Amino acid sequence: MATAIEFNNVSKQYRLGLVSTKTLSHDIHRWWTINIRGKEDPYLKIGSENDRATKADSEYVWALKNIDFKVEQGDVVGIIGRNGAGKSTLLKLLSKVTGPTTGTIRAKGRIGSLLEVGTGFHPEMTGRENIFLNGAILGMTKAEISRKLDEIVDFSGCERYIDTPVKRYSSGMTVRLGFAVAAFLEPEILVVDEVLAVGDAEFQKKAIGKMQNVSQGEGRTVLFVSHNMASIRQLCKNGILLKNGTVEKMGDVQDVVDYYLSSMQTVSDFNREGNGAVRITDFRIRNTSIALGEDLNIEIDIEALQNVEKVDISFDIKDESEKQVAHVASNDDDYQISHMNPGEKKTIHCVIKNVNLAPGGYTSSIWIGTHYIEYDMVLNCIRFSVVQSGDFIKRVTPYDRFSKVVLQSKWE
Repeated sequence: MATAIEFNNVSKQYRLGLVSTKTLSHDIHRWWTINIRGKEDPYLKIGSENDRATKADSEYVWALKNIDFKVEQGDVVGIIGRNGAGKSTLLKLLSKVTGPTTGTIRAKGRIGSLLEVGTGFHPEMTGRENIFLNGAILGMTKAEISRKLDEIVDFSGCERYIDTPVKRYSSGMTVRLGFAVAAFLEPEILVVDEVLAVGDAEFQKKAIGKMQNVSQGEGRTVLFVSHNMASIRQLCKNGILLKNGTVEKMGDVQDVVDYYLSSMQTVSDFNREGNGAVRITDFRIRNTSIALGEDLNIEIDIEALQNVEKVDISFDIKDESEKQVAHVASNDDDYQISHMNPGEKKTIHCVIKNVNLAPGGYTSSIWIGTHYIEYDMVLNCIRFSVVQSGDFIKRVTPYDRFSKVVLQSKWE
């Protein structure tokens, strides 16, 4: 199969807070070194790693560094990573919004990009006028836009307001219209950057279906950036994980997403509460993606710093809108850790059985304590996704291999 996209040793460097190199003398020095002396850009030899959580030790930062990968024609590739990892920069390079500092990018065919909500829309113009404007920006002819106008309007679901100025649209309506134009551009390569998060559930389902048709039915290539791991798993075949501007892992999308979710989940990354009599020292999730009716396996390490008579464990499960959908706790006296001495450690294995949740991403906090005292609570630390449709959890029965803890169901 032919290669649609190829990145060869691509890097992108920015100067923090400034355009150019700050001074005329620096710009002249760079131009003289590259164009007259024929040597390497001296400013490429400096620059710090793209880690947004640390203080910069250089005026230059590598947004991307030494990126190498190929995408075959008709493939759907999910690009994931934390905020600031370089995902949007990579797509902007591919879409020629900006150029690479080093390396080469090869793309075969016309590229349709949807990088920002309402890119190219004029707020004073109507939806209909913006379709023609945005289509022209994306490379469509007037005849091509006119031929597809009814399909674009119908797909966007904005027919009632199509002759209303876009400034009166909600952000969801704007992204619907923008995605519809990009989707019907019929590009050989479609680049989509986290725009589905704005749309409602109905539109997200429709957009994912359209991208599947584009890739599978029409043989076009899709690069899809999203923080919704369920959508990534459902839509994509392969995945690329970016970390601090470099490729940390790529390959089968299931393996890449599992690696990403597990690497995020360490106790030190999350806020916590409690008096510290017993502390959660680590936790592991054995299966970060589950299908309808499957079990969720969680392993928790705890350590007592004081004498405690008993330890209860509970999980608060929230959906992507941060609405709590379930609370499970070991409120049965027959299934508890009965006593822990200072310095004593335990590993607790929990299996939440028969998880029947709607598709999407979920988070859960881990709480340990007694009925009256909170020992420790790691907030929103567990992340998992459900990839098939279903109802809410019907039966939850975790257990502890050592202490026979069984968590009974309790619904909000």
